[in-house]
Amino acid sequence: MGGQFEAVVEVARPIDEVFAFLADGENDPKFSPRVLEIEKTTDGATAVGTVYASTVKDAGLKTRRRFRISEFEPPRRIRWNEISKNLVTAAEGGYDLESLTQGTTRVRIFNRLEGHGIGKLIVGLAVNGARKDADAFGQRIKAAVEAS
Repeated sequence: MGGQFEAVVEVARPIDEVFAFLADGENDPKFSPRVLEIEKTTDGATAVGTVYASTVKDAGLKTRRRFRISEFEPPRRIRWNEISKNLVTAAEGGYDLESLTQGTTRVRIFNRLEGHGIGKLIVGLAVNGARKDADAFGQRIKAAVEAS
């Protein structure tokens, strides 16, 4: 059995700028220290079907991951699904953006994690760790977008 974590932050940037930053998956290392490297493996601008491949470090182990953009609705919504086969994967993740005032955007990020094989035994630990870091993760997103 898996679970979900989420974070919500207010970013002092207009919604179009925030969306553009988050839509470029190659920005992930700027706010996620677990992402060691990432690259877009499909041609063209980010859209439904775009695939990103990354190397991440979780619990001291490096793994390769591949994500496909499953929904892309500028400037409000991005969804992705992990298509790689790992013990714990992000079955679905995404960003929801809402323009609050002139130049301020509310960002909600979430990931729904699932365990596979023996990963079913450790997915609870992964979810708990992600939930504990969720607020800090949101703050790292805020800082990275505002610094861009």
